[in-house]
Amino acid sequence: MAGPVVAAAVLLCKPGPKGIGDSKKLSTTKRERLEVEIRQSCAFGIGVVEPEEIDRINIFAATMLAMTRAMERLCEAVGTELAMALIDGNLTPDGRHPDWRWPARAIVGGDGKEASIGAASILAKTWRDRIMVEAAKEHPHYGWERNKGYGSKEHMEALRLHGPTPLHRRSFAPVAQLALL
Repeated sequence: MAGPVVAAAVLLCKPGPKGIGDSKKLSTTKRERLEVEIRQSCAFGIGVVEPEEIDRINIFAATMLAMTRAMERLCEAVGTELAMALIDGNLTPDGRHPDWRWPARAIVGGDGKEASIGAASILAKTWRDRIMVEAAKEHPHYGWERNKGYGSKEHMEALRLHGPTPLHRRSFAPVAQLALL
């Protein structure tokens, strides 16, 4: 309900960090340790789409844009175009975003099957989590340091009591419905 969409693209080093997997299944401590290893030893790109843009183009288009931005930054980091992108999920930005230019293969559950996708999920999650923890300092009522902007009971109650912030996605139903009250 709040915060940006963040995507990452990673070109793994050899040997790659050990223990990479689905970021949602890793402990915070392990995820943060792996993030440091990935950032120090692998090439990566991060793509961010802010809430205002999410509201303007919709969440699906924002996800495709974030992936495109992440790949563009990865190619800049390595100084060349990449031959293939592996994408977590069942759709790729190919044909869904005008700036996407790489062959891509979607893999359902890819963050648990392909180390490069797992590494990207770790970077994206830790990057976004840090944004939300930092935003919690300015907007303490919403509990973002705990819920990271997702629709927890605490977040929903704070939204009802204090209204939306600039980080809230106004096109999302719980936020949009406040305007009707």
